[in-house]
Amino acid sequence: MNSLRIRIGVLGLALLTGFSAPTAASAAEAPAPSPTVEEGRLDRAVPQEILRRSGFDTVAPGLARALDEARSYAQARRTVVREGAQLWRRAVDRAQGRGPAGGDLSPDDDRPLYWARLAMTREVRTWEPEFGLTDGQRAALLDELERTSRGQTAISYPRGKGLKRILVTGFDPFTLDRDIRISNPSGATALALDGTVIETADGPARIETAVFPVRWQDFTQGTVERTLRPHLPEVDLFTTVSQGRVGRFDVERTNGAWRGGFADNDNIGRTETVPVTDPASQPQWTTTTLPYRAIVAADTGRFPVYDNTSVTEIPAGGTEPVVRPEGPTPGSTARAGGGGDYLSNEIAYRATLLRDRLGLHDALPGGHVHTPVLQFGAGNTTEVTDPEFVRNRLDIIAQVRTILRVAAEES
Repeated sequence: MNSLRIRIGVLGLALLTGFSAPTAASAAEAPAPSPTVEEGRLDRAVPQEILRRSGFDTVAPGLARALDEARSYAQARRTVVREGAQLWRRAVDRAQGRGPAGGDLSPDDDRPLYWARLAMTREVRTWEPEFGLTDGQRAALLDELERTSRGQTAISYPRGKGLKRILVTGFDPFTLDRDIRISNPSGATALALDGTVIETADGPARIETAVFPVRWQDFTQGTVERTLRPHLPEVDLFTTVSQGRVGRFDVERTNGAWRGGFADNDNIGRTETVPVTDPASQPQWTTTTLPYRAIVAADTGRFPVYDNTSVTEIPAGGTEPVVRPEGPTPGSTARAGGGGDYLSNEIAYRATLLRDRLGLHDALPGGHVHTPVLQFGAGNTTEVTDPEFVRNRLDIIAQVRTILRVAAEES
């Protein structure tokens, strides 16, 4: 209503002044864009049930009220940073049993964070403050919200010696048009392990985590490198984690510089070489430096763990893709790493390429681990959760934790 009165007042002023030209500031203001494809799924029954049954249905309305009180872009930015960081901390606390449960969904569930974040980004994307926003300002607010609510700005290790430092990343749920109930065990693992300490034979190891979107554009814009670059020189071990194959873990030996075109969470596909800075020095392949032999040999949990060496390449001098079970051949062009040609492979490629460009290949163990697909109980095609679904997620989280302990002891 206040916005309507202001618009009427502006129109009256224009009439009195002979329809004078708008100022440069008002001309730069842009109307609020429409919600994205990803945000558009929010109004379906399953996301609303997940938000309601976790208590996270209050998050976006709280942000909306706070934004309504903002009287400047600077104040709005502070609000977004605060609310985004609080969402991440609330999700981590819930996953680790701190604070009120807020509903009957199991605390290990990663989906409340995902859907609450989308509700928040939709609020920011469609918000029309009285003071106006430029496209650049709105994009900056959305970027701050994404980074803070994913834990990307909260990575911090205690100072001093005697403590190993481990960095772990996870992903949002994806393929939601196939089944909107989907959870991603890598995201759940990130919430469960953030800020925790595991005891190894060599002493304690502190784990810090962050979660990444399933969107090609964010990766093109460098979200992985921006998040990891400040921390790789200070950690003792890192692994990117994502959901992979049914019934098994895989330590991916080789990562490829290729996007295979599968649609992301905004239903956008990309088929191209992975875009990175300084493409002239870009390798077709990067490799894990995780202690994969020790990980595969250890008893880490109920799911088998494999050293996956297979890739798909176009051989040197060739034109057609060929599957190579034992890894790439010299001079070949990547068409899929061990982790495929989607964003799982890409985050592994980007993280290990960054490791190498920082001169840490021989000093820093790092690579990618694929978890089993998180499955619902037999016969469950409609319910958002069930006992087997929860058990599977908890077992995957526990096994990732054990894999990290083994990797830390062998590094």
